Amino acid sequence: MAGLYPEIEPYESGMLDVGDGHEIYWETCGNPDGKPALVVHGGPGSGCSANVRRFFDPARYRIVLADQRGCGRSTPHAGAPVADLSANTTEHLVADFELLRTRLGIEKWLLFGGSWGSVLSLTYALRHTGRVSEIILMGLATDRFVEVEMLIRGLGAYFPEGFAKFREGVPETDRDGDLSAAYHRLLMDPDPAVHHQAAADWCAWEDAMLPGVPPHDVFEDPAYRLCFARLVTHYFSNRAFLEDGVILREAGKLAGIPGVLAQGVLDTSNLVGTPWLLQQAWPGSELVMLNDVGHTVSAASMQDVLVGATDRFAS
Repeated sequence: MAGLYPEIEPYESGMLDVGDGHEIYWETCGNPDGKPALVVHGGPGSGCSANVRRFFDPARYRIVLADQRGCGRSTPHAGAPVADLSANTTEHLVADFELLRTRLGIEKWLLFGGSWGSVLSLTYALRHTGRVSEIILMGLATDRFVEVEMLIRGLGAYFPEGFAKFREGVPETDRDGDLSAAYHRLLMDPDPAVHHQAAADWCAWEDAMLPGVPPHDVFEDPAYRLCFARLVTHYFSNRAFLEDGVILREAGKLAGIPGVLAQGVLDTSNLVGTPWLLQQAWPGSELVMLNDVGHTVSAASMQDVLVGATDRFAS
């Protein structure tokens, strides 16, 4: 049983100007001379959690956390009454990580991400293979269109009551189309009554389709809820700004980069085969399936696998 490491605080933090009027928050924790690791948070739009620092041995790692454009402590915030997301794409986020790596003087770093963080980690690694030492992923996603569709509409048959409410949140003329695009239009409406209701409806569906996981406490904050829903629907409706299936098609380029893929048996992405397809496409990656675990890192067995992986790669 590995268990999480004790809570720690950053020894350095700052705001990085990444262009387009955006600044991203970053912080470093642990040992300044330790092995560099970048935490790539999920969402999109969730921001980094302090608890993620605890997955690394602070004596052996230089842990880098960053809030992606528009969320967390980065500015401008997508939860503001009016937001412009035109300079918020996957390519922008990948470029931000590379700029941060250069700013911190890091040659190579381990990538640690889950859910949307899986997509972003894999995309960064494919663009900058020589800058990645290892990759640890959980709650696996590659953002194939079928994966996005599963989250938007496909799970409706599994959670019919929640889906019915979710579908009713958009105009009747939009209910048989792309629900993420329909919600995004409502979320970007300047009328607070419109965008806050849409955010509440979207986040209620997020909670409904995660069985066995407690409701997100952060969704109680209207600004967080709006930021999260705007960014998720922005990326979903644009299919993560990636070609369909490109990550799996190119994953062979990651051969030689050690990888641990941790996945709950009850995670809904299993319904479209994502864990097995990714493991097969990425030579040398290791897939660990965990019984009685869904799309979460709060389960003790998931934490043991992830801490075990960071401990193994620390040398």
